[in-house]
Amino acid sequence: MRDYLLTLCVTAAVTYLLTGPVRKFAIATGAMPEIRARDVHREPTPRLGGIAMFFGLCAGLLVADHLQNLNSVFELSNEPRALLSGAALIWIIGVLDDKFEIDALIKLGGQMIAAGVMVMQGLTILWIPVPGVGTVSLTSWQGTLLTVALVVITINAVNFVDGLDGLAAGMVCIAAAAFFLYAYRIWFSYGIEAAAPASLFTAILMGMCLGFLPHNMHPARIFMGDSGSMLIGLVLAAAAISVTGQVDPDALKIFEGSTREATHAALPVFIPLLLPLTIIAIPVADLVLAIVRRTWNGQSPFAADRGHLHHRLLEIGHSHSRAVLIMYFWSALIAFGVVAYSVHSASMWIVMLVVALSAVGLVLLLLPRFTPRAPRWAEAFVPPRYRRRAVQPHLTQSSSAHGAQGEPAVAGTADFEAAAEPQERTPIPAGVNGATAIGARSRLPDRRKAGTRG
Repeated sequence: MRDYLLTLCVTAAVTYLLTGPVRKFAIATGAMPEIRARDVHREPTPRLGGIAMFFGLCAGLLVADHLQNLNSVFELSNEPRALLSGAALIWIIGVLDDKFEIDALIKLGGQMIAAGVMVMQGLTILWIPVPGVGTVSLTSWQGTLLTVALVVITINAVNFVDGLDGLAAGMVCIAAAAFFLYAYRIWFSYGIEAAAPASLFTAILMGMCLGFLPHNMHPARIFMGDSGSMLIGLVLAAAAISVTGQVDPDALKIFEGSTREATHAALPVFIPLLLPLTIIAIPVADLVLAIVRRTWNGQSPFAADRGHLHHRLLEIGHSHSRAVLIMYFWSALIAFGVVAYSVHSASMWIVMLVVALSAVGLVLLLLPRFTPRAPRWAEAFVPPRYRRRAVQPHLTQSSSAHGAQGEPAVAGTADFEAAAEPQERTPIPAGVNGATAIGARSRLPDRRKAGTRG
């Protein structure tokens, strides 16, 4: 565990330290597209955050290769090299897209090629346990098709959810933490070395996300772009493929008997393996809803819009930060709930706890305008939006003046709010030198109502 923790910390440190220089590089190269109708941010923000995340991945693999307890992963398996090859390819495609906005079909083809590169080097699904049937060995082309499909779906699910500051990195970090607990338990408790690569991949993935999040939390100073979202999606898919396709169900010895009985008895343990998409259920749900919505409206499934789940949270009144925290909550509930059920499937308290937390989540969804206020003794330790606001004197005087003229006091407040609201939202061009990204943040009007068309 100490080696995994060291690898995670090195990956996070390299990613964090490189993100600042990468931001300046993105501004200098003009990797700052203009504000689009579907965007939530209100000023051009540099992309290419995936560059720092990729070098964090390389640093994590390099450190793990020199650690005594993790060196065996590189000696006994070719999966780390397969991951690095596929990640390098998908990262290059993402960098080109962040700079030049390449076509969606070209990106899809690049994702399939990256998955094929990993398959050619051994990172593929070899068998799957099927309830009531047993362990089903896959042919070469079946394993290839299933692996490529899983990689492409995971990459696009993460890419689709990357719409708010810190959302994609935080959700993937939560999913990686849940996967790490599961894979580490398989490796450490059962002594199955085939689960070690997945534990390493998820530890590095957590480091990549944690190192990038301080720069990406609202208000974000840099975006990961497609170079980052596709990269972390591929690493998450690689971890799921490594565990699903390489760990033999019979090696767990959960149930002595035939293979069919062993697989049926081990079903709760294999829930995260058979259905790895449950770990990223929220991004996948957003992906499916987006495809259905766009197809129903006669649009291309790859056409961008403002109908994603995080856009809907903003539409019903949640703030940017609260919408992100709500998405974090549901991701953690699903991911860790599935992992907990796989460990103790017979425990009824796990189901009751999940139901209770789901009720709490529904209450949070129904209270979009509720703003908690910290007690006065704690106001110095919380952000300003959680402090109690004192009545401003000029507002009181304005209201009194209107009241003296025979108008209702509320009218003064309404006039002040109307005067404070900007009349029109003007897009801000990116500019050659990126002055808007390094200067003071501008105050622009509220976001548009989320809809299905940009």
